[in-house]
Amino acid sequence: MGNTLLYSFRRCPFAMRARLAIQYANLEVELREVLLKNKPEQLLKASPKATVPVLVLETGQVIDESLDIMIWALRRNDPERWLDDLERQMRLISQCDTAFKACLDKYKYADRHPEFNQEYYRDQCLSFVAVLERKLAKNQYLEGAGRSLADAAIFPFIRQFAHVDKDWFFNADFVAVQAWLTDQLENKLFKEVMSKYPPWQAGDIPLRFAAG
Repeated sequence: MGNTLLYSFRRCPFAMRARLAIQYANLEVELREVLLKNKPEQLLKASPKATVPVLVLETGQVIDESLDIMIWALRRNDPERWLDDLERQMRLISQCDTAFKACLDKYKYADRHPEFNQEYYRDQCLSFVAVLERKLAKNQYLEGAGRSLADAAIFPFIRQFAHVDKDWFFNADFVAVQAWLTDQLENKLFKEVMSKYPPWQAGDIPLRFAAG
C-alpha cells in the first residue's frame, strides 16, 4: 500500500475542480504535477486516457474522471453539504461539460476552426452563461446561499471563458456571473489549490497536498 496519488496539471480546469474538492474535504494526497507535453510513464500506466486528473488510491483503484474524484472526496468529508441535491446539480454540470465546453474550446482556439470567427463561437457560449446569470441573479451561488459541487465544478470553465477576452467579459451584461466569478477567484480555497509546483519526476520527495 502506498500513498493516494493525484496526477494534476495546474491550469487544467478539470484538474482544478478535483483539487478544489480534495482541499475542501481536507484530504491528504500526494500531488504529482505533470507536463501535458511530457506525461510520465506512471500516469500512462495508471490511466489509458492519459489525461489529468488521475487519482490512484492506496488500494490501486484508479479514478480518472474529474467529477468522480470530486464526489469521492466529498463523500468522505462534506462539511458544507456540497452534495445536497446532487441529481439537480449534475444536470447543470452536464450542460457545462458538454455543449458549453465544446463551444468554449472553439472560442479559445478559433484559429483552428476557421469556419466561423471568434465572436461567433463566443456567442455560442452565451446561452449557458445566461443560465448561470439567471440563477445567480436570485442567489449568491448556483444552488442557493452556499457553495456547492456545481460552483466548484463549473467556475474553472467560466474562468477560462472570461480569460479569453477579459475586457469584453467584465464589460458584458452578466453582472451576477461576474460577481460570482470574482468571489470564486478571491476565495481562499481557490488560492490554496493554485500554488505552483515543479513537474514531478520519479524519485522526487513526495509532495503532500491538502489536509491542513
